[in-house]
Amino acid sequence: MSFSQCAILRIMIMQLRGRLAHKEINFAVLDVQGVGYKVRTLADTVSGKHPGDEVLFWTHLAVREDALELYGFGDRDELSFFELLIAISGIGPKSALAIMNLASVPELKKAIAAGDTHYLTKVSGIGKKNAAKIVLELKDIFIKTGHAGNAHSLKEETDALLALTSLGYTREEARNALGKITGAETTTGEKVKEALKILSR
Repeated sequence: MSFSQCAILRIMIMQLRGRLAHKEINFAVLDVQGVGYKVRTLADTVSGKHPGDEVLFWTHLAVREDALELYGFGDRDELSFFELLIAISGIGPKSALAIMNLASVPELKKAIAAGDTHYLTKVSGIGKKNAAKIVLELKDIFIKTGHAGNAHSLKEETDALLALTSLGYTREEARNALGKITGAETTTGEKVKEALKILSR
């Protein structure tokens, strides 16, 4: 396939809507009028979906020498964030997906705006060098868009999320529970305790 043909495909496949035919942890197969598209996606994107459910993906087509791969997201904000990440030297589509898989986009934007490279390496497993690149490239963008957050608060939130997932809860369950905490809990232990109460209801 020529470069121009790949470019046309990139422009054309911006969105896919169809029936979920199959799903795994890191990809889904979307049936669009009888054609099955393999779409790499975030674990949470189709976690509540079942085969036969209608699904809409905002997509990015990654072109490699030996393959074309579709990456799909639940909304345009996720897609835009993904494309900002892969525009950074050293961050490929799979690395970007790994970063996004362990925290929500708003949480990641706050961490980057706060210059918290520790958060990025701890949450996603990427190296310090690439975490520093991400902060350098994107920090000012997210500060200007009002995503600056408290670094201490982010650390406590991250530690609580990791503690809950280590107990067997999914990232989606853990994030939803932490998001429902309405009190003034500030330490990791307090957040985990309150989240467990919510999860046990």
